Amino acid sequence: MKIEKGIDLSRFILEEERKYPKASGTLSRILISIENATKIISSHIRKAGLVDVLGKVGRINVQGEEVQKLDELANNWLVEHLASTGDFFAVVSEEMEKAFFPEGGKDGKYVICLDPLDGSSNVDVNISVGTIFSIYKRISDDDTSFLQEGRKQVAAGYVIYGSSTMLVYSTGNGVNGFTLDPGVGSFILSHPNIRIPEKGKIYAFNESNYKRWSDGIKKYVDIVKEKGYTLRYVASMIADVHRTLLKGGIFAYPADNVNKNGKIRLLYEANPLGFLVTQAGGIASNGNSNILDVKPESLHQRTPIFMGSKMDMEEFLSVTKES
Repeated sequence: MKIEKGIDLSRFILEEERKYPKASGTLSRILISIENATKIISSHIRKAGLVDVLGKVGRINVQGEEVQKLDELANNWLVEHLASTGDFFAVVSEEMEKAFFPEGGKDGKYVICLDPLDGSSNVDVNISVGTIFSIYKRISDDDTSFLQEGRKQVAAGYVIYGSSTMLVYSTGNGVNGFTLDPGVGSFILSHPNIRIPEKGKIYAFNESNYKRWSDGIKKYVDIVKEKGYTLRYVASMIADVHRTLLKGGIFAYPADNVNKNGKIRLLYEANPLGFLVTQAGGIASNGNSNILDVKPESLHQRTPIFMGSKMDMEEFLSVTKES
């Protein structure tokens, strides 16, 4: 099928499925369930400030962070929509201490990782936030199915809730972006075959942490500033990575002398976003190795992350290796 702008997401997913005669349709149903849940999330974010979805719920999640109302709501909507299909074996999210195994999913072929609302604290101040998802084949009868290298993802994507709502995903055959048309309630293909520019002029680092970084990272930031790169840092990872994917450059959240293992979640953020950046022609790394080759050791493992344009990432890795 020739990819053309204007096709809706559900049809696109089904057309992709037809390329694989032995496909059972399970993966397609999971993707469509995520699509439907994120439309609900988008609708509530659009009404934030008018309905009671802002603020905190008064408890701390497994990450040690205060839970926002929309974190909890988004997590519940996603899990409920997915569980109703009976098409997956287990799901785990940034908001859940343990994986959830739905009663109807005993024979499910897939496991799903979710960040229900990345950057959720930004909703209160009207900054872009997003949902991130990652899907793997089930390889065991327990939660070790989640502990696979990112390269083994069968699908990954995100939905960014900004000036428009956009869903970007890949099943390992390139990256496509769909914009939600609120008039018809459908995600429409608006960005076919996304390719990250080979080189950009933007760096997205939180420079308030400069003094805590390693000498190599400091050196790289000093170099790109001398070259005239522009600093753009939203402090909402989904927004920073989305811009990097479309405009090029480099996004980073390094480890430092306070967060020695980094702060980004390997399963819920680094792997799915690294998968997309790689599929679009970029590079994603933890600073030492390709992020997609890292074998997770726990559900809520943290990692440093660096991702972006091929030439920018190659320069970054060269500079930091020399230092």
